[in-house]
Amino acid sequence: MSAPERIPPRGVTTADPADAELLAHGGLTVRGRIRDASNAALYCTVAHDGREAACVYKPVAGERPLWDFPDGTLAQREVAAYAVSEATGWGLVPPTVLRDGPYGEGMCQLWIEASPEDGLLALVDEEEPGPGWKAIGFAEVGDDRTALLVHADDERLRRLAVLDAVLNNADRKGGHLLTTADGRLYGIDHGVTFHADDKLRTLLWGWAGEPLTEEAVEVLGGLAGALEPGGTLAAGLSALLTGAEVDATRARITALLESGRHPEPGGEWPAIPWPPV
Repeated sequence: MSAPERIPPRGVTTADPADAELLAHGGLTVRGRIRDASNAALYCTVAHDGREAACVYKPVAGERPLWDFPDGTLAQREVAAYAVSEATGWGLVPPTVLRDGPYGEGMCQLWIEASPEDGLLALVDEEEPGPGWKAIGFAEVGDDRTALLVHADDERLRRLAVLDAVLNNADRKGGHLLTTADGRLYGIDHGVTFHADDKLRTLLWGWAGEPLTEEAVEVLGGLAGALEPGGTLAAGLSALLTGAEVDATRARITALLESGRHPEPGGEWPAIPWPPV
């Protein structure tokens, strides 16, 4: 099967501060539940000062316990991921805040209306990816057949791969990639991030071992400065994560800058999440 046409790379824009203000202080009304979410995720509207928007509200009370992450911390990790995304200047995570809601404290994130065809992932009947694509691995597609799962060689995805390496994202699935009609890319569902141990699991391994772009090196250098003790980002993350987790984030950035390359799978942890999409 042939790969779908890709969306061309576009520029990036960080979030409008008014969106975070709306999410943090607006009246939250639950409209329904997102059924395929692993934790309680509620589709809501939020209104404030004449503005209204759709959003996702994930109450801490609805989080399922995980064996490897402390209970009741996923919402804070989502907010921390947004803070780091904004510090990069890439704007890859929708505006996200921690706030009280109808079911207690939780994370509230701006709803992203995704385009139905994003052209970022494909299955191809080839041994190697074609031009403009990066190989992820082979997948069973039924009738004892396998196909090569590929992702686009797209600068937006490459930025997200760098961000995920910083966040130590343990669950970057295809369904967590959203593109909009104007070509923006967002990553969502960052509840299992920032672990102090290496837990990077992602579909975006296509650049593994390749040199980081000059842009990525510059961004990582800026993050390193912002995470120095006393920095604004360091203070923000310290309110959401443990000291060990903040230190581990600094260490991951340092390791990326020292190697100058995208990370490779470590072998001690499954490299690709399940299900992958």
